[in-house]
Amino acid sequence: MQILPCGSSALLVELDDLDQVLGYYAALRSDPPAGVVDIVPAGRTVMVTISPSTTLTALERTLRATTPAGDHRTEGDLIELPVVYDGEDLADVATLLSCSVDEVIQRHTSEEWTVAFCGFAPGFGYLTSESSWDIPRRKSPRTKVPAGAVALAGEFSGVYPRESPGGWQLLGHTDVAVFDLARDPAALLSPGRRVRFVVA
Repeated sequence: MQILPCGSSALLVELDDLDQVLGYYAALRSDPPAGVVDIVPAGRTVMVTISPSTTLTALERTLRATTPAGDHRTEGDLIELPVVYDGEDLADVATLLSCSVDEVIQRHTSEEWTVAFCGFAPGFGYLTSESSWDIPRRKSPRTKVPAGAVALAGEFSGVYPRESPGGWQLLGHTDVAVFDLARDPAALLSPGRRVRFVVA
């Protein structure tokens, strides 16, 4: 673990892999250090921001003493997202996995996914599971992926919060709005939350 300054009010914790990030984030979220105002996980890092009431020196001591949680994939609340599996890349994903389309759907819905971190667009959560998915991105990204598209890329699954360009493999779509400014909070998929996809 390496801890680096990130401006005058935050520290960036560098970890070995995503599993360590999930455990470290879960530990900090369950027992936030004094004066912390934000904890932001990413693929290999966790950024911790403090208020003026504490110091980076005190924060660093606490961060170095923090032990990652062991059961980090079971702590967040669980939501179900209904999916119509009609994605343009569903057959291609089946070919990549050497299985049938039905088997892709069964595997995707049997997993319990965890929002590891957010990025790319407001409300876009990078969901990971305990299984080893390794799905390459499309060779040629689409200029328009519709809002609600459910997709795979690398080890992650995700739901596009709005129409945007994208290179992930499309499995289907959900009518659930994963980002809605009229809702509090606007983002449905926040780090630590568990997700199960179900056939609509």
